[in-house]
Amino acid sequence: METAPFADVPAPLQHTLTQRGFTRLTPVQQAVLQEEHAGRDLRISSQTGSGKTVAVGLLLAGLVERPEGRAERVCQPRAVVITPTRELAMQVASELSWLLKELRTRVLAVTGGTNVRAEQRALSHGAEIVVGTPGRLLDHLTQQVIDTSAVAAVVLDEADQMLDLGFRDELEAILEKLPTERRTHLMSATFSREVLALARRYQHDAVHVEGTTLGQANVDIAHVIQLVRPHQVTDALINLLLLSPDELTLVFARTRADVTNLAGQLAELGFSVAGLTGEMDQPERTRVMNAFRAGHLRTLVATDVAARGIDVPEVTRVIHVDAPTDSDVYTHRSGRTGRAGRKGTSILIVPPQGRDRVTRTLKHAGVRYTFAPVPDAQAILRASDDRLLAELTTPPPPTDDGAWEPHLHTLATRLLEHVEPLTLVHRLLARVGHHGPVLPRTVEPVGAPTPREPRERVKPEPRARKEHRVPEGGWVSFRLTSGSRFGMDARRLLATVCRRGNIRGSDVGAIDVGTSHSIFQVAAEVAEHFAEAAARPDPRDPRVRIEPLQEHAARMAREEERPAPRRKGPPPPGKRKPHRGTHRK
Repeated sequence: METAPFADVPAPLQHTLTQRGFTRLTPVQQAVLQEEHAGRDLRISSQTGSGKTVAVGLLLAGLVERPEGRAERVCQPRAVVITPTRELAMQVASELSWLLKELRTRVLAVTGGTNVRAEQRALSHGAEIVVGTPGRLLDHLTQQVIDTSAVAAVVLDEADQMLDLGFRDELEAILEKLPTERRTHLMSATFSREVLALARRYQHDAVHVEGTTLGQANVDIAHVIQLVRPHQVTDALINLLLLSPDELTLVFARTRADVTNLAGQLAELGFSVAGLTGEMDQPERTRVMNAFRAGHLRTLVATDVAARGIDVPEVTRVIHVDAPTDSDVYTHRSGRTGRAGRKGTSILIVPPQGRDRVTRTLKHAGVRYTFAPVPDAQAILRASDDRLLAELTTPPPPTDDGAWEPHLHTLATRLLEHVEPLTLVHRLLARVGHHGPVLPRTVEPVGAPTPREPRERVKPEPRARKEHRVPEGGWVSFRLTSGSRFGMDARRLLATVCRRGNIRGSDVGAIDVGTSHSIFQVAAEVAEHFAEAAARPDPRDPRVRIEPLQEHAARMAREEERPAPRRKGPPPPGKRKPHRGTHRK
């Protein structure tokens, strides 16, 4: 029977799944439908690309069917789904819309970067499910654009990422505004200690549901480390793109500035590439993602935050030009490929001194990895020649362009009459440039050291930064209001200033971590941009402030120069000395 694989699925959804090409449910989709889980709060763990969003739809299907003739003039949803990023919110809303269309369920996405008034108008027509990012969703709740009295379920998708991004206060505020009698579901590929603390606070009678074993690696992904000298990382990336130019590739860089610079450099060389960062507005993000999904862009360079929630099953390759230091981040990054049963490859371009750190990260992520050399020029040229030969020797599929055939035949005959065949082919190959937009780069081979060879010791990154060349404009010193007393160290400071100031690690010079505050240097050419960006409040830790050291010294000097209060003689014995700036009558 056609619907047998979907016997546990609500009847209206069975036809929808069949039409969509589903032949069976994935393990996580089967798990949420088990009878013993009915009416309970769920903690759902499953690897990326395993069908968690459809599982959410199956979980909510019994709550969200719209009655006939219902015409609300206010948004009174039955379910709320919270996601960490705009892209993931749009993706989840799209998936739920097609899955629940037979139930006449209206799904709306509300995210930052979009027109608030337009969202309010859309919400005024009602919706059974609202999917949103924490900040924008809380804005609508605070302004009472959304009536939460009918909410029966809330889903926190990738809760660990939302906590990492500093959304704890927004999440707690949203959850406090929802009815206490509701289902609260958490979904993630991994569950951190912080996520479990949130779950214990807001979930009741919760049960852990595993689509795949918690922390289990995706067996459809091959993990490869390529050791490359630091100054040749971009060259290695270029060779990888030239080797397989038709593969849909997602490249991860550390900061927005890195993404912009790398995407611009590749575009100038002629690659089909675009960047994706969190600062882009939603229409621009949508245009880039639509072009990537359609294959008009073959390569997308993105930050971790921007790429969160990207679900493009055709992505066959993930390349890390900046390797993550956190195993959970690596799990989410690599999970952008190998989706929906397809095979994928995750390639890490790693400097020799970072080898041990990266292998520890991969072992902690529970993946098996191999070392491989960067493809050299000969390998790239051979692969290009093989693709061309296969293309020319394979009969083309029938097309509607048959009208061109007589003209092409005539042109080919004329060319052969005037040019010797070997010369003609040579000139045509040069004209079409089948080897790619640029010539392959020469990358110095770096072999993985054997156990008997002495390994290079990993120097602390801050010290390595001090040994860099002095920038042309010199250094500018800054002061950060945190020190060792608050758990600050050189590595944490470097990560903090790069994130808050949107600069590269190479833009940071000497670092001096004190007890209650710290001093560090920033290259003069980026200091003005850094100061402006770092001055903005940090939602992760608003108490930590960053300011130019010179400004801090000048302010302290002005306070010292303030005239002392006038007094008539010394204060009487036993009396407390008055504070500076007050006058004793």
